[in-house]
Amino acid sequence: MRAIEGFDDNPFFPQPPKMKEFRQEAIEKSPLKMVIKMLRWSFSQVMFSPRGLFYTVQWKSAENRYHVLHINTTKNNPVMSLQDQVRFVKNITTWNEMKPGFYHGHISYLDFAKFGVKKNPIYINVIRDPIERLVSSYYFLRFGDDYRPGLRRRKQGDKKTLDECVANGGSYRAPEKLWLQIPFFCGHSSECWNVGSRWAMDQAKYNLVNEYFLVGVTEELEDFIMLLEAALPRFFQGAIDLYRAGKKSHLRKTTEKKLPTKQTIAKLQQSDILKMENGFYEFALEQFQFIRALADILAQNFFYEKIYPKSN
Repeated sequence: MRAIEGFDDNPFFPQPPKMKEFRQEAIEKSPLKMVIKMLRWSFSQVMFSPRGLFYTVQWKSAENRYHVLHINTTKNNPVMSLQDQVRFVKNITTWNEMKPGFYHGHISYLDFAKFGVKKNPIYINVIRDPIERLVSSYYFLRFGDDYRPGLRRRKQGDKKTLDECVANGGSYRAPEKLWLQIPFFCGHSSECWNVGSRWAMDQAKYNLVNEYFLVGVTEELEDFIMLLEAALPRFFQGAIDLYRAGKKSHLRKTTEKKLPTKQTIAKLQQSDILKMENGFYEFALEQFQFIRALADILAQNFFYEKIYPKSN
């Protein structure tokens, strides 16, 4: 049985598309290690190609082998054009050589069902406390990180601390730059990218609960990976051991980052946009902790009885 029923007759896909505005890099060596690295690198969209989980697959070896693909978009644009959405959906759902597949990239949520696809990919994600994200971003633009230490950053040479910038009324971040995690979870609708939109906030919450298999937080990444291994062993068997054996908890670390004072944090929290972003983060955290509280990694907590008709 095919992963996508009736795909050849779908008017959205008359001809096989060519990849234009984005490229995909397939990585086949140590796929689980690549996935753990990606999960350390918050926050970006992660998808499983449908056939990888909805249908029986033939593994290449005794390991939980699969393909890992990093999706790059032109100018790192998280919103695709309509024609690229079509190309992307068909590419993922018909690229049988890459199934099962683990896709990773900075792309806002995309509803595959909109294009006549019967099965959405399985989405997971990891988000971060908005204040901590802002602090890291501020120093990253000035000092870079340990991932590519030689790369010159946009505000390199600016030695002001975030505390000094905020105290002097500096423009540490434009409102549209603070509006980040909500629109990513909201999706490709124009209203998602209207800074401060309550509709976008509600849609992001709806998608997080209804369209994502699991959303974790960077502060509790180990528990997130443990839940994934328990729930999706095909993809994540052995993941928690790999994570614990790693030398660092995240893929990259911002250089010269200085923790802000309580006064600076209090002033930052006065931003209406950050209040919304923080509200969304708290919603995601509560949902994750709810799921974790119900989880018993070792036991199955349901069973069947009174099965009819009774077998002889």
